[in-house]
Amino acid sequence: MKKNPYKIKAPMGDRVFLSVVYIILAIVVLAMLYPFVYVVSVSISDPAEVIAGKVTFFPKGFDLGAYKTMINHPIFFTAYKNTIVYTALGTFFTLFFTALTAYPLSKDKFQMRSFLSKVYLITMFFGGGMIPTYLAYKSLHILDTIWVMVLPGALTAWNIILMRSFFRNIPESLSESAYIDGATDPQILVKIFLPLSKPIMATIGLFTAVGIWNGYFNALLYLNDTAKYPLQMILRNILVSATFNPSEKDAYTALNHSATESLKMASIVITTLPIMCIYPFLQKYFVKGLMVGSIKG
Repeated sequence: MKKNPYKIKAPMGDRVFLSVVYIILAIVVLAMLYPFVYVVSVSISDPAEVIAGKVTFFPKGFDLGAYKTMINHPIFFTAYKNTIVYTALGTFFTLFFTALTAYPLSKDKFQMRSFLSKVYLITMFFGGGMIPTYLAYKSLHILDTIWVMVLPGALTAWNIILMRSFFRNIPESLSESAYIDGATDPQILVKIFLPLSKPIMATIGLFTAVGIWNGYFNALLYLNDTAKYPLQMILRNILVSATFNPSEKDAYTALNHSATESLKMASIVITTLPIMCIYPFLQKYFVKGLMVGSIKG
């Protein structure tokens, strides 16, 4: 194949600069990938090799015992089920309440729009505090229930701003045509706005789902029944102390003797695998949704 005689060569300075950039990016990629590779390698390595410190990159002595212990254990299965329920319900309520709030705030004719927008904005900078929040949940009788895990964070100012900005980009002529045809605001929201808002719905939904899936702090504060613990709470107990509290009964005590380093890494892989599988399919919505929120308020 003949070379193109008219091809313009990049200056030496540009080529050197690009080479340096590629090298730096390669180093960054390796630095980011190594922890994941190490976690997977330790999780499938022989525990004796792990304890001896012989696993640095590739696994040593293939062993799936840690995965079998975690998957077959009743506590882990219950926690996994709880996490799925919390994530599904929390994401649904977040999208539901956010859409209901953002729709009127996107309408110029709504007289309270400016005032309510400022009220929601204040909540981004000032919180109620841990103790008042705990007392509020106690008075509402939602402590140690499923609702304390899904309702309190269902409506946030950040999500409202994102969805309101997206709604304001939808042509007003669509709403006016629907009004002429006799449609009500709920019908316009459900039949026009929501079908056109799939990118922002996916963005907020994925943000929310990842946050709930990875969260354990609310469970630590508001849940006492171990049967209601999410998966990350179990993972936290393993990572912090490598064993559970000896005062715990039955299944927890059984897990004490098998909480090795391989077990820790296996639990990390199991908890992060669903997010890693879903994220690539919805990644494009992050960019589109965030750009909409930053362009028009």
